[in-house]
Formats: sequence, C-alpha cells, structure tokens
Amino acid sequence: MKKMKKLYTLLLFLFFHSYFCLAQPPDGNDDNRVQVVKMAYMTQELNLSPQEAQNFWPVYNNYTNEIKQARSQYANDEVAYEKKVVEIKERYQGNFKKVLGSNTQRVNKVYTSERQFKDLLRTEQKNRQQNSQKKQFQQPQPQKNNANKNNNNKGGVKKQHPPK
Repeated sequence: MKKMKKLYTLLLFLFFHSYFCLAQPPDGNDDNRVQVVKMAYMTQELNLSPQEAQNFWPVYNNYTNEIKQARSQYANDEVAYEKKVVEIKERYQGNFKKVLGSNTQRVNKVYTSERQFKDLLRTEQKNRQQNSQKKQFQQPQPQKNNANKNNNNKGGVKKQHPPK
C-alpha cells in the first residue's frame, strides 16, 4: 500500500510538472515573430533596397531602444514621455535621412509606417480576443436528459411508454 502511494504521488508530480511546463509561453518566440513581421512590413512600406535595409535597421533599432528607455524613465508622466519621444524623433530624423536619402517624405514614412504597424497589431489582437470569446460562447451545450424532452404535456406528468 505504501508503494502505491509513492507511485501515485510520483505520477501526479510528473503529470502536473509536464502540464505546467507545457503551459508556459515559449521563450520570447512571440516577440521574435512580431519583430520579423515588423521588419518585413517596414521594409515593404519604405521600399528599402538591400543596402538601405542593411544600414537602416541598426539605426531604427537604436531609435526604438531609446523610445523604450524613455517609456521606462517616464512611466508615470505621459506629457514628459511624449516630449521625450518628439525629441528622439527629431534627433533621429537626421539619421534616417542619411540612410534613406534626403527625401523628407520617405523619412516621415518611417514614423507613419511604425504607427500603422502598431494599429494593425492592436486590431489583430482585438480580433483574436473577440474570436476567442465567440468560441467560448459557441461551445456545444450539454444535452438535457430525455425526461425533460418528453415532458411536453401541461400537467407535468411524465408520459409513460408501454414496454416493448
């Protein structure tokens, strides 16, 4: 009996261990996928040549890192954060001009494409959440027992069927 308890405990441990390990999100794979999709989207929107892309992405990554630092630095002060973002954008506008050429419209397209991508992500996330909620509500309902189905008479008395 003691061996059975140990075996039972071991099996439960293994079961729950594997369940919780599999329930954990993958190590940053979602972030990596988003970054890859963002790179493809921005490359297409900006119509980057391979040489431009090679020079653009290190500058853009530095730009986004500074934006992230500003967010953490001004987490509780939205106005100060927005001011810092404008300052960063103005500073990087010159860097983007060096990479993309002096065309101001193309440089501004960096910022508009970035905003459009964020909007697309939000929309996709919202759609997925709505679809997830719809699936939860559309799950098949358990069938009521046959006594309730056969109880169509008004008196509430069960119909009795003759034995076959």
